[in-house]
Amino acid sequence: MSLLNVENLATYFDTRQGTVRAVDGVSLSLEKGETLGIVGESGSGKSVTCYSLLRLIPEPPGRIVSGTAIFDGADLLQMKKRDLNQIRARKISMIFQDPMTSLNPYIRIGDQLIEPLLIHKICNKAQARERALEMMNAVGISDPIKRYSLYPHEFSGGMRQRIMIAMALITKPELLIADEPTTALDVTVQAQILELIRKMQKELGMAVILITHDLGVISGFCDRVSVMYSGTVVEAGTADDIFYRAQHAYTRGLKKSIPSTQEKGSKLYTIPGSPPQPIGPKPVCAFAPRSDLNFTEEEARMKAQFLEVQPGHWVEVHPASVENYKEYLK
Repeated sequence: MSLLNVENLATYFDTRQGTVRAVDGVSLSLEKGETLGIVGESGSGKSVTCYSLLRLIPEPPGRIVSGTAIFDGADLLQMKKRDLNQIRARKISMIFQDPMTSLNPYIRIGDQLIEPLLIHKICNKAQARERALEMMNAVGISDPIKRYSLYPHEFSGGMRQRIMIAMALITKPELLIADEPTTALDVTVQAQILELIRKMQKELGMAVILITHDLGVISGFCDRVSVMYSGTVVEAGTADDIFYRAQHAYTRGLKKSIPSTQEKGSKLYTIPGSPPQPIGPKPVCAFAPRSDLNFTEEEARMKAQFLEVQPGHWVEVHPASVENYKEYLK
């Protein structure tokens, strides 16, 4: 049985302009010890999907309107807050995008590190301090005894990110959600952070969901990949499926946008247009206005279908998104 199985998750936000479909029918699964990458443009619903799993969406204006998220046999979306609090940080931990805004500037680093251990009564304060020092050392924080008593502003951006990783892993969770853990870090530190996550993953046997814009990171780090666009998954499969056998026009556009794959001195490729506003009637194919495929007006009105085109390789098939769509729509 899968460690996590999400079916038809939908999260909407009610605004003065209308209802925003931030996440609209997302399904994904994750096995124990597996790494799942979620990739897509800003605003595609990656972070909101993961926040919804832990019910961290502010209500109102947000609301989870449908779906199930079965983790270890229990539905995260239906359980009582008291029961969910026993899972947050203990069984499922999350590394947030910006460590400076995620760490409390008024509380010393050491006190923030041991908080999950004390809240979940995993150990006493003295034991928690020893584990925190061990974890600080494990994530590459030099002189942890001295730095244990410092405040967040006394750390560099890379060190704060390491502290966030230490805080997420200190309870030895079964699932780690890493929301763009290397954003705003230089390339050297990025590699160190990802290697650290991989090392801790092997030691703890945990599963990882990695949210990122960096396709290079996805290709070298993830077992499977879900490509999100306009609040839904448009293609999902193994890393090889996505990078060598991509079928959806959006996925192919993302691959073409990688600078290292383009000829030196040439103009960088960008996908034309912008993602649609997730307000109002839902289009049959959200990518159609940006597609460079040739399709008729009649074909544009056809309903998109999410199909398994090869074992384990799923694609949202539509004339505007898949070039040889007819072989799948039979």
